[in-house]
Amino acid sequence: QVQLVESGGGSVQAGGSLRLSCAASGYTGSSYWVAWFRQAPGKEREGVATIRTGGAGTLYADSVKGRFFISQEYAKNTVYLQMNTLIPEDTAMYYCAAARTVIGSLRAYEYPYWGQGTQVTVSS
Repeated sequence: QVQLVESGGGSVQAGGSLRLSCAASGYTGSSYWVAWFRQAPGKEREGVATIRTGGAGTLYADSVKGRFFISQEYAKNTVYLQMNTLIPEDTAMYYCAAARTVIGSLRAYEYPYWGQGTQVTVSS
């Protein structure tokens, strides 16, 4: 069973940075796609970025290109989301998700495994 635990959220002023971490277990030895999604109150869940574990391949939403960067530390089964130049519109609950069969997708319904989320709040 794949388990995902997010950390690193918090409150920051506009223009600041945060790094989110997603510690995964249960999929060692298999190739998965691990993605970050976010959901603000009253809005649909939005795919932010995804990365293929153990290999090349990333995809970003247009809204975060050039500001957010997804990376992995394969030996620790951890995926990171470095968020720079944060704006108030980035305020949301951020979720980590994993899927084995999807390739480079930011569609939430294609990811069967989800973490509990970590809150990011950006003030102006």
